[in-house]
Amino acid sequence: MTKTALITGASKGLGRALAAELVRDGWTVIVNARSAEALAEAAAGLGPGVVTVPGDVTDPAHRDDLVRAVTEAGGIDLLVNNAGTLGTTPLPRLADQPLDDLEAAFRTNVTAPLALIQAFLPGLRERGGAILNISSDAAVKPYETWGGYGSTKAALEQLSHVLAAEEPGLAVWWVEPGDMRTDMLRASGEDADAAPPPEHAAAALRTLIEERRPSGRHRVADLANPTISEGSAQ
Repeated sequence: MTKTALITGASKGLGRALAAELVRDGWTVIVNARSAEALAEAAAGLGPGVVTVPGDVTDPAHRDDLVRAVTEAGGIDLLVNNAGTLGTTPLPRLADQPLDDLEAAFRTNVTAPLALIQAFLPGLRERGGAILNISSDAAVKPYETWGGYGSTKAALEQLSHVLAAEEPGLAVWWVEPGDMRTDMLRASGEDADAAPPPEHAAAALRTLIEERRPSGRHRVADLANPTISEGSAQ
């Protein structure tokens, strides 16, 4: 039976790179992004086995569209919550953080992933599936000006940690991908050109998925060097 994955935020960066890895492995991959044009362009380069469903994951009606796409595909084996936002840019100090922007970032980075998890849990339980939530080192380290974004990822990590305890029949991973050569890193003001391409992180995530590592917090840096993998110890 062909496995099916849903990857949000898959028009570029890590989402697109991971979709390419799974398509090469024979998966059916349902991909989401806000820009229909960018998503179609990305899917055209991925080959067969890709279903595009453009829209905003914070929109309940769009999430219903994703549920329909998964149903039409016959079920789901892997949910990848990759879509995310930095929030306010340039990144502000917490003293200057616009609260409306922070609330919007929580809707994208925390509430929408949980809504998708709730929507797909019955199917994932039925097939003994997996959930992969993309986090950040900003969730656990006190980088100046990263407090707003980092707090959303810290919330996503705690949500993931509790979910792993509540759903022992599933694999639940929350992963720190490290710096990547992406538009998001560039928008943060960091030197994105000096970072490795997202394909590097995607290959490590493929290993995590293929080997079905234990539920827990993982870092791409450690997945590429399994002798120091964090696994479920975090």
